[in-house]
Amino acid sequence: MKVVLFCGGLGMRMREGTNNAPKPMAMIGDRPLLWHVMRYYAHFGHTDFILALGYGAAVVKDYFLHYDETLSNDFTLTGGDRDVQLFSTDITGWNITFIDTGLKATIGERLMRVRKYVEGEPMFLANYADTLTDAPLPEMVERFRNSEATASMLAVPPVSTHHVVEMDADGSVSRVRDFRELMTWENGGYFILRPGVFDALREGEDMVPHAFDRLIPERRLMAQQYDGFWRAVDTFKDRAEMEEAYNSGSCPWMLWDAVRGPAS
Repeated sequence: MKVVLFCGGLGMRMREGTNNAPKPMAMIGDRPLLWHVMRYYAHFGHTDFILALGYGAAVVKDYFLHYDETLSNDFTLTGGDRDVQLFSTDITGWNITFIDTGLKATIGERLMRVRKYVEGEPMFLANYADTLTDAPLPEMVERFRNSEATASMLAVPPVSTHHVVEMDADGSVSRVRDFRELMTWENGGYFILRPGVFDALREGEDMVPHAFDRLIPERRLMAQQYDGFWRAVDTFKDRAEMEEAYNSGSCPWMLWDAVRGPAS
């Protein structure tokens, strides 16, 4: 299936440490966030990507136009003359379409502007370019395939590190508990969509919540609950924590990596 990735965000909360690069290009180890998301999909055989670009489009294009396979693969250099024999590859076989969808477009508008690139597809995948997970994508796709839904989203527990305070009218605290313990779920991205989603999109609106709100009354929106690893890398602090995980060799989202991923 084709994979639409929304890469147009300004990433204002991650400005520190990214040298004004677009948020999907914030580095985790030797590769940007966007690469990690793409590798997740490629791990399951989905290598036909459509990048809905906005802010920093030139940075994304330049990265892939000058991609260096040796950064993340073992290789032999022969004779010092740049004759490189790779033992494995990352993006060989990938098809990447780069589409400028505007600086200020919403996610819904970006999706509308790449519509012609997914025409004829009975289903396609879509996602933010800054969320990492180890969710079982084939199982999610199969559940969606067997449903009548137009759209599916990953539903994850809240990831806030704050605590919820329950109190009486006089201010007496009756309970303090982790935010994650609340019986609530948040949008985790990792969308699976049918073409009917375009009928619910409107210019000037977003996919979440506006388009999805139109699907709810007809019970055409499904959520796939997942309480395993999921992380949105929104801030400099988030990126620092993912970088620490990478350096420690504990990267549950790197399903393709026998050293850092869950197989290690």
